[in-house]
Amino acid sequence: MTDCCSNGKVLVYPCSGGSNTGEIADRVARLMQKKRNGKMSCLASLGAHIDGFMVSARDADLNITIDGCQVACARKIFEHLGIPVKSYTLTEMEIVKGKTPVEQTIIEQLCEKIITELPKYSLAENQNTCCCG
Repeated sequence: MTDCCSNGKVLVYPCSGGSNTGEIADRVARLMQKKRNGKMSCLASLGAHIDGFMVSARDADLNITIDGCQVACARKIFEHLGIPVKSYTLTEMEIVKGKTPVEQTIIEQLCEKIITELPKYSLAENQNTCCCG
C-alpha cells in the first residue's frame, strides 16, 4: 500500500466546502483529474491522520490544494502535517464567495490557470487505482 500512489503522482485536494467556492474547488479538481493533470485524493482522511492516505501524500511528487476561500482549510491541513504542498485559493483568483456562479466556463478557466503553472506530469503512464488516496 505504501508504494501504490507514488511514481510521478500529482495529488489534488479540494476543500469541497459548503459554499459556492468549495463547490467550484471540487469541480476544478475533478476536471484536473479528467484531464490527467492530477489525481483527486481525500482531504478529510489527512485531517483524520489515516495512514495510507498520509503515506500517499508524503510520497507524492506534488500535492496541490485548491481552497475555495481565504480560510484555506486544505492548505492548513498540509501545514499542520508538515507535508509540502502547492496551494491555490479561488478567492485570490477573482472568485467571490457567495456570488460567483458555479458555471462550467469558470471551472474550465480556473483549471487551465492552475494547469499552466504546474510542472509537466503525465498520469497516463501510472493509471493505478489504489485504495490509499
